[in-house]
Amino acid sequence: MVNRQALIFSFWIGLILTWISACSPPSDQTPILEPTPVPSPTATAPAPILAEPSPTPEGCLEQRGQVDRVAFGSEALPQFLIYLPACYDADPDVRYPVLYLLHGQGFEDDQWGRLGVVAAADDLMGMNEIPPYLIVMPFDKASWRSVDDDYFGEALVDELIPYVDEKYRTLARRSYRAVGGLSRGAGWAIRYGLTRWELFGAFGGHSAAIFYKDNGKLDDWLAEIPAVYMPEIYLDIGDQDKEHGSVFLFTELLAKEGIPHEWRLFSGNHDEVYWSAHVGDYLRWYGGVFR
Repeated sequence: MVNRQALIFSFWIGLILTWISACSPPSDQTPILEPTPVPSPTATAPAPILAEPSPTPEGCLEQRGQVDRVAFGSEALPQFLIYLPACYDADPDVRYPVLYLLHGQGFEDDQWGRLGVVAAADDLMGMNEIPPYLIVMPFDKASWRSVDDDYFGEALVDELIPYVDEKYRTLARRSYRAVGGLSRGAGWAIRYGLTRWELFGAFGGHSAAIFYKDNGKLDDWLAEIPAVYMPEIYLDIGDQDKEHGSVFLFTELLAKEGIPHEWRLFSGNHDEVYWSAHVGDYLRWYGGVFR
């Protein structure tokens, strides 16, 4: 009888202890699982990707592009030439990358055309060696002035680019927009390729006459660009070019900072013979960037 009562007592004591243990708060050593985060319903959806540039349609391979001169209401940039690839008018749904090509000191917006850029673009796009893209060649009216007194650069980035994106069927993203130039134009391209990197995914300096006061700022400009947004860079110059010193220093700076870039030292001087000989090289590089 005693043993039976002891067993019953032990059973109830064990049951009570188990209940107390279950209801007690966890000790400091007890791991607590965090709730799984739930995405905010107001999170912004990724921006839609615009159509990638496509090869020249077969029906356009035998056609040539067109060049228009456009009056532009800017004191420093009164006009520009624009190259439209073959069949630009045929398909209103197609959008294109844009290359801005800047002329040298003392010249006008027709310099690049005189060097053969239009014929080279027609040939390379017609052979599908590069994708079709627009080429804008603006006129720096006061290219003989000091850069401190020439507002061409500001007109280019603040006025002309928005105008072109509005009036023409462009792929209006930095990855499909490049700026390049020769001599003084290359100085502008380097300045704005680095300081307005949010606009340009690539820039090219061909026989660059880097502005004197910009030489001491290049390292600071490079340091301010987020690594994922570093533009693609192409630099070339002739081995007899008087501007080679500052260009060499720039390439050394890029190498020191571990910044990828394309660097070409060709035979030649600071003249139109040299630039004309390499127009095809330039267009292939920009086309590769856009592709």
